[in-house]
Amino acid sequence: MSDGNKPVDEFANPDDLIAVADKPPENAAITRSSELPPEELNRLTDDIIAGLKTVYDPDIPADIYELGLIYRIDIGDDRTVKIDMSLTSPNCPSAQELPIMVENAVSSVPGVKETKVSVVWEPPWDPSRMSDEARLVLNMW
Repeated sequence: MSDGNKPVDEFANPDDLIAVADKPPENAAITRSSELPPEELNRLTDDIIAGLKTVYDPDIPADIYELGLIYRIDIGDDRTVKIDMSLTSPNCPSAQELPIMVENAVSSVPGVKETKVSVVWEPPWDPSRMSDEARLVLNMW
């Protein structure tokens, strides 16, 4: 993303960008199975988040995880994953396609049996849910 004609990296120290990118949003609640081994749960959780980070709202140059659109990730004992997500507004032009994109991204993670995505409106999404990485990409400092 740019501000005028300057790329983001002209505004920030590259080391700062790495530190920001490593900080996950604090608003995605993750509930995990007690039946699966901890190593398996950690791998699944990391891979699911990595999958979610490949999904972008076509109108916003930040992934949906960093935007704070993922409210809950529930990994069941049978490796079924339930995702609660929101959209930036009820009138979002991508309202039909984003949940399908999320389902496809999470379903492609090795070890995930099934993925169910629900769009929720409570609490309503607002920009405070965005991670520092999303704020940096969107130049919202």
